[in-house]
Amino acid sequence: MTLTMLTYTLITDPAPLAASEAGRPPSTGTVYLLITNTGQAAAYWSTIKVEVPVGNGAGDLTSDFNRIKPKGEYSTRSGTRSSVNVQPGPQGSNAFQATAPGGRTPFAPGDYMVLTLENVTVAPTAGLAVLKVTENASRTKIGRLSNSFAAVALVKTAPKEIPAPHSFLADNAVVDAGTKVTLSWEGSDDFTYEILFPGGRKPVPKVKHTGSHGPYSLALDAADAPKRDTTYTLIASFGTQRHTFTTTVQVRNPILETLTAINGVTTPWVQGSTKGDGAFTFSKGAMHVRRESGSQEAGALYAGEATVSGIATEYVKGLKDGDGDITFLPGGVKVWHTRGSDLLGTLYASGADLWCVNTEWVQGKSSDSGRIFFPEEGLHVNRGNGAKGIVSAAEYRRYP
Repeated sequence: MTLTMLTYTLITDPAPLAASEAGRPPSTGTVYLLITNTGQAAAYWSTIKVEVPVGNGAGDLTSDFNRIKPKGEYSTRSGTRSSVNVQPGPQGSNAFQATAPGGRTPFAPGDYMVLTLENVTVAPTAGLAVLKVTENASRTKIGRLSNSFAAVALVKTAPKEIPAPHSFLADNAVVDAGTKVTLSWEGSDDFTYEILFPGGRKPVPKVKHTGSHGPYSLALDAADAPKRDTTYTLIASFGTQRHTFTTTVQVRNPILETLTAINGVTTPWVQGSTKGDGAFTFSKGAMHVRRESGSQEAGALYAGEATVSGIATEYVKGLKDGDGDITFLPGGVKVWHTRGSDLLGTLYASGADLWCVNTEWVQGKSSDSGRIFFPEEGLHVNRGNGAKGIVSAAEYRRYP
């Protein structure tokens, strides 16, 4: 076995190289083959061939040999640098070959050469890739050239896990019902994003950022605006990776389909769902019906019936225009013909139990019934036509 006259070392950028992964941009890197002469005498080299393992397996460096860009540079111990001719070949091989100027040139002790393979698309399987080196050189300027062989290896690690997204927030944490909401977060472009919320879900369009990572946002339209406290869920997926995040938006004036209160409801006011609807307000020991929220003007209360321990009101009237009206005065009530009228109305009852009655006259129910008038000197009994009437009694007594 012939040992090589030169020493070969592999360096990668990044180190180590990460294997490519389906669904993500290809993993790329640069491979440097550092060649040095650690011996005591010069080595006269003619060619140095580097075979690259090509394929998708663990032992392969790349699946796309033609994308690699080779170049070479020679540096002397004194610091002088010069380019080296590096070309693919021989034809039909997955190799690159560096050729010495003039067909053969000395490689002095302490000098070094760097063969650079740029734009290497790393194969998709992690493992150890071995590059085979064939050195064609001799110990003397005119000696017979011979081939010596070396193997240099590099590691391909498993693809790096994509960093999880973060900072999932709404533009406003507290809003009014129906207010549009914009959700935002930071994350990698490799993920597929989706927003879930009660009653809906929204896929997030793909975005390409510099460095494959940046800010994302999704503006929900009016139809998806929160009507009550709502929790939004961000799902980020890639391959076997799945991340879930939540953020909650609180609504000041929630719209509820139903409400069941186990231990009661405590609130300063309640109003209808439409602007201008009536409202209930609560004060110490009382409840008020208002024309609308924020108004001090009394509103109307409609009910089929009501059972109360007492009613304090200025008047009571019928539901229809022209119905009678009862007005409450200090010490009594008045029955009016209708609300707003100065004409007295009629009180109908099947009976009355009274301490006294103050009236100008009393008459039977029909129009020709007798009447009793109360003048200053006593009382008069008249017929319905105005003539004197008859008083009938089982017993009559006259007092002086």
